[in-house]
Amino acid sequence: MDTPDEMLATAAAGGDRAAFATLVGRHYDRIHGLAWRLTGARDQAEDLTQDICAALPSKLRNWRGEAKFTTWLYRVVVNASHDLRRRQATRAKASQGWGDWEIARQDEIAVEAEARDWLAQAMSELSPELRDTVALVLGEEMTQAEAGVVLGVSEGTIAWRMSEVKKRLRAKAREDAK
Repeated sequence: MDTPDEMLATAAAGGDRAAFATLVGRHYDRIHGLAWRLTGARDQAEDLTQDICAALPSKLRNWRGEAKFTTWLYRVVVNASHDLRRRQATRAKASQGWGDWEIARQDEIAVEAEARDWLAQAMSELSPELRDTVALVLGEEMTQAEAGVVLGVSEGTIAWRMSEVKKRLRAKAREDAK
């Protein structure tokens, strides 16, 4: 005669490996079947079943034998399924937040690219002298005096050129905004 589940559970809770192996062998398909029905996905059910079987030795220590072993085991599977759903919901919520962040980041990149393209177009419309001045003062972060030495003009000429560039870029921005 087969040993009742309740006796095996008591023995397994006390560390009897053979009793535990018998319980798992006897109920593995039941655990898997319920897990599959609760998750709706075979791969999730397989993972959940493995997780339950791995955690079962410690869970058996809390089994008091007040209900049939199968009733207690069903409750373990249902609880594990609920825990899985909560973890999945948390991950989905986190990934959705990550997705929102990525969308905002991509939008920012697009705005910056558009601004760079506009500036490149606007700069191409400047005279070579004004472009050279901007490249040195803003691009290379030179002082107006240093840029004047490189270009062979006075610091005052560099200051006038930078003022002219700002004026032309503002005018182009107003024109483009219309």
